[in-house]
Formats: sequence, C-alpha cells, structure tokens
Amino acid sequence: MPPPPPAPDLPGFYYDPEKNRYFPIKGPIPGSSHSSSSSSKHATHKASQTSSTQEKSRSCCRKLRSRTSKLIQAREIDGHRVIASHNYKCNFTEEFRKIQASQPSVWKYKGTDKIGISALKQVHVRVQTFEGECDSDVILTGSTNGSFSLCEVGRDGGYFDGEVKWTPDCVKNYAKGKTDENNVVPGPVSRPTGGSVVMSSGISCIRSGPECSSHAANGGPIVGHALFTTLGSETSGGSIYSLGLVESLDLGSGILNTWSRLDEVASFKCTIWTAEYDYSRHRAIIGTNMGAALVDLATGRRSWFLRCKSDIFAQQIVNSHEKRERVSRTLIEHRIPYASPNKKVRNSSKEWFKLSGDIDPSLTIRMPSSISSLVSLQYDDQYFLASSMDGTMRLYDLRLLQRGSVQSYEGHVNSHSRIQLGVDPDERFVMSGGEDRNLRSWSIKTGKLLFEEKFCDSVLSSVCYQSCKGFKDEDEKNQHKHESCMSAWLGSHDEGLFYMRWLCV
Repeated sequence: MPPPPPAPDLPGFYYDPEKNRYFPIKGPIPGSSHSSSSSSKHATHKASQTSSTQEKSRSCCRKLRSRTSKLIQAREIDGHRVIASHNYKCNFTEEFRKIQASQPSVWKYKGTDKIGISALKQVHVRVQTFEGECDSDVILTGSTNGSFSLCEVGRDGGYFDGEVKWTPDCVKNYAKGKTDENNVVPGPVSRPTGGSVVMSSGISCIRSGPECSSHAANGGPIVGHALFTTLGSETSGGSIYSLGLVESLDLGSGILNTWSRLDEVASFKCTIWTAEYDYSRHRAIIGTNMGAALVDLATGRRSWFLRCKSDIFAQQIVNSHEKRERVSRTLIEHRIPYASPNKKVRNSSKEWFKLSGDIDPSLTIRMPSSISSLVSLQYDDQYFLASSMDGTMRLYDLRLLQRGSVQSYEGHVNSHSRIQLGVDPDERFVMSGGEDRNLRSWSIKTGKLLFEEKFCDSVLSSVCYQSCKGFKDEDEKNQHKHESCMSAWLGSHDEGLFYMRWLCV
C-alpha cells in the first residue's frame, strides 16, 4: 500500500506520526524560522518533542514529591522500591522521606521565651526520683544571661515540689489532611527547683561526651559527661566546664549533689565561642577570639595549636585525620592567599590571611565571609557541611578541597549571626534558621530545598536533632501517644524553645 499523505502543518502545533495526533508547541524553538522548509519544520518538531521528554523526566521526582498519593500509586504499579519513569529512576523510600521532611508539626513551649536560649543539647541519663531510679531524657539549656539548666522531657508527674513546667502549644501543622485534634501531643518540659546555676557570662556552647554502653537502657545509652563553655565578659574571660552524668542525677531535694559534679576545667583571658569533645583522649578543643587550643579535661592543661586574629566560631573533629603529634610551643607562621571580595581593588595587604599553627596551607579553603557553623558527617567523615555569615552553605569533601564544594544549598539568609546547622541522625537532611525568621531544610545529597516556613518572630539559632519513638508514657491515662518519629529541638534568644516532629517511614 502506498504511504499515507503527510499531515498538513498547523501553526503552533506539531504532528506525532506514532500517536497520530497534533501536540501544541510551547515556547519559541531555538533556530526556528517562518520561512523554513517542511523538512526543517519536522526536525524542529522532533527536537521539541525530545526536549519535552527530557523535561518530563527531570520533573518526575518533583511531581512525585508534591503528592504522596501519586508516589504510593507509582510504587504499587511498579511493584519495586525503585520507581522508573521514562529515563529517570526514583527511590520510593528516599522520595517519601523528602515528603515527610516537608510536612512537620511544630510546637512552642509557652513561657520559655524568658530563658533566652543560646545553646541546647538533649541527653539520655538516669534520674533519681522519690520512687527510685528511672531513665529519662534531659535537655541541657544555656542562656544569654549565664544560666545553665537541667530540664526533664516528657514527664507529667509531680515528682518535685516547686518545679517549673512548660507545656507545648501547636503553632503549625504542615502535614496535609491532618488536624490539630488528631495530632500527637508531645510531653511537657520540667525544670526542678534549683535546676539552674548562673555563671559569670552567657553560655556559648554545650556538647555531650561519649556514651557509656555499660549503662545502656531502653531509651538509649547513657551519656557520660557534658561540656559547656561561657562566652566571657568585659571583666573576665570565658571558661570551660564539665558535668558528670554517669551516676544518676538527683533533680529533687538532693539537687546540690548533682551540681557538686560540676567542675571548672580551665579559664581563659579571651572569648570562648565554641568547643568540641575529643572522646578518644578525653580533652576539649575550643575556639576563641585568639585562636584554637586543646584542654586536657583531667588536668586542665591547655596548649594552643592555632593562633590568629580572626575569631573561631566553629570547628569539628575529623577522626580519620587525627594525628598523635606533639604540639610545638613555637607555631609556624603562614600567609594564606585569598581572592579579594572586590576584584577591582588591588591591595596586597588584604590578599593574605595570617595565622600560626601546624597546618597545611594547601588544605585550606576560604568561604565568602565568617564561618558560622561546621558539621562533620559521621557515615563518611571525609564530608563536612559549612555555612558562612553571608548565607552561603556548602558541602565539602576533604579529598577534593582544591576543587571547591561538591554541593551547595540555596536560600539560607544570614549577614552577621551565629546560626547552627542541624543534621538528622540518618544524615539525609540539614536544617537551619535564618535572619529572615524562616526555618529551612535541604536534602544533603541533592541540595534541594524541602522546607521553608516562618513560625517564629526571631532567629532560630540553636538546633538539636533527636530520633525517638514518641515521648515516654508511664501513665496509661496520659494523652501522649507512642509513635515512630524523628524530632528536633529549636532554640531562640527571644522566643525560647520549639519542638518539631516528622513521622518516619
């Protein structure tokens, strides 16, 4: 049979011979011309069709993330964990977790706005009560006025007289089709009488020490020690403190026995911005306005390994790169070059950064402004996240530093604030507050912004992720439910304590 006659050309449409249909042409096609021949039109139509197919492939996961029902339907049809669509493959579990990360419930603890939270950390400990010992989750909070507090999480009972109890109030629920009435209610946060001590200056950072496996309990291993640092004031420098947590904490009438374990390890004549706990050698590493130093937690002996005129706001220990080297009293001076922010200015004095220490300048990188936060990933400590005070957020690989970052994260807003990055325990997402009062979270792997919302009128500068199986419920009549979830604590200087929760796959 002779071939069918060619279909007539219609303005604004192209003909698909396989589907025997006309399809609209969307947008201008590069290289097209009104005076082109039918053959060139056919090639143009084919290029447009190919471009449209590629765009559909790229938008496959975006469409799946937008609606949970479509994602589940695609998995049921495909019958596998990996869902194929044209030339693009999506992992069902990963994409579903991204959807969950974009739909948290947010709770504000009423009355905590008076705390002025500057640092926080949740630890699992043993607590002494009138009824005996029990496992409990405790939030260690530090404030701008110098208060360091122990607050118990998720307990309704009145174990202690005169304690302060803060209850949660749901401020946002982003899960589609879920109302506040059927939302799971987190437990209260209680601070016992005498549960705070006041230091000479504001608390700049809190870190937990190694876990004691010999004291493992149902709620997780017991933390052995906690470190915290004070910022320092005009009349005195900062200090580093250690609090023992191996023995059960008495949060009642014997609270003084708990505080007797609090030791001032060392004091400095400078500002202490941050600290890290070196578990392997029971020492602290601090960042100050004069450089970085090692502090032996048993003897208080300190040794400087980095001196510079720039404040050190963030630091991280990378275990695979630690060396048992001697710290020399004479630090080697370095002049590290960097590009001027304004390339038109040719001022050699601004093209070099001077510091002293045992470092390799070739392994040094520079971000656009002061570094606010660093987080080393545990599943592969070759990778670390960094954010700077101009809003830049990046992921680096220690093996590829000279090539720059391996991933970037757009949307973060900052200009001068110390804002902490938070990474979930499975290291899939990174979260941070911003100076525009928005909280954002990104996929670490893809860099895609998953969540961006404002539910607080101040900067959320502190974050502490926790994996949990719901709050404890020792009383069957209690309204708190058991539920597999992931959660995070958020702290603000002006508005206090917030709690976020996501349902887990």
